[in-house]
Amino acid sequence: MNHRSLIALTWAVALTALNAQTPAPAKPAAKAPQPPPPLDWHDVTQWGVEGRAWPEMERRRWFDRLPAEAEGKVTPTVWNLSRDSTGMMARFKTDATVIWARYVLKSDRVGMPHMPATGVSGVDLYARDARGKWRWVYVTKPDKKEVCQALASDLAPGLREYAAYLPLFNAVESLEIGVTPGAKFEGLPPRAAKPIIFYGTSITHGACASRPGMVHTAILGRRFDRPVINLGFSGNGRMDAAVGEFLCKVDAAAYVIDCSPNMGPDSVREKCPPLVKMLRAARPQTPIVLVEDRRFTNSWVRPEKNKFHTDNHAALRECYDALKKQGVKKLYYIPGDHLLGDDADGATDASHPNDLGFMRQADAFEKVLKLALAGGGR
Repeated sequence: MNHRSLIALTWAVALTALNAQTPAPAKPAAKAPQPPPPLDWHDVTQWGVEGRAWPEMERRRWFDRLPAEAEGKVTPTVWNLSRDSTGMMARFKTDATVIWARYVLKSDRVGMPHMPATGVSGVDLYARDARGKWRWVYVTKPDKKEVCQALASDLAPGLREYAAYLPLFNAVESLEIGVTPGAKFEGLPPRAAKPIIFYGTSITHGACASRPGMVHTAILGRRFDRPVINLGFSGNGRMDAAVGEFLCKVDAAAYVIDCSPNMGPDSVREKCPPLVKMLRAARPQTPIVLVEDRRFTNSWVRPEKNKFHTDNHAALRECYDALKKQGVKKLYYIPGDHLLGDDADGATDASHPNDLGFMRQADAFEKVLKLALAGGGR
């Protein structure tokens, strides 16, 4: 062994011995969850939430989106997905300077690989400002099934209206709002205005919003200041007649049918006309809006996917044109080419919008819904 190799070996032995004697640095202890201060707690089921259609019908669980009657009529997957609380919103007024949420989730899968826990399982708080405009306040950051976290603290004094959006991809077993002891508090029941009903896919369901208030359905609810009902079923929005039967039971301001992303051209041609005619027969004056499939944001470099979107668009347009020729009134159409924008930045995984994509989608929907709700153009 030469002199240089001997020195290197000596250093290696010395470092090994040193490392063996040096204890690994201790990991910092996990912070204990912040306990709630003394609060007055209010159960939202005592005054009701918006986005919960058919309130007069029995439910398996209070926060289910579909009534118990739907089990066995809709597909098992749609039924299971309907247990998620997406689209529901609890409104209340308070002058409290501190607001907490205490709730129990059905699933301990609080987040997903492509969607944060704040969106999957968070409660998202908005408030009206002095001009009456809805503005964001805070969102919970759940890490387990039982959540008890602050929604707001050190709030400016004053009585104001709040709206708490419920989780998008988890089921809620119970939900309470906690406020400063002795603060004024009034639970606000669901508004009597006719709701906009959205029937669609995982995109309507809320994938992949960072928080519940950022889904386009929620954004549009704030812009129109009107209740919305979210019937998005991840991977299973397919213009099913069984779901259509429940849509017909609601006296809606408008029906928005956005199922094309879960369907192919043949399926669109088969199922779209019967669904529209079912809705029109039950609700002759209610606007119906058909929405084209959005394009994947990377379809510009995927010719087969781009062709699929083009063919899907053509199928829905054929249905729309044929229905119009058959005399179906108050039928509206939203093209899909630019729903997520034109820069390829509007989606998390090419398919599902991020917050930017949802905002762009809301802009596109708003133009047509304004016309539909005003009764013009068709």
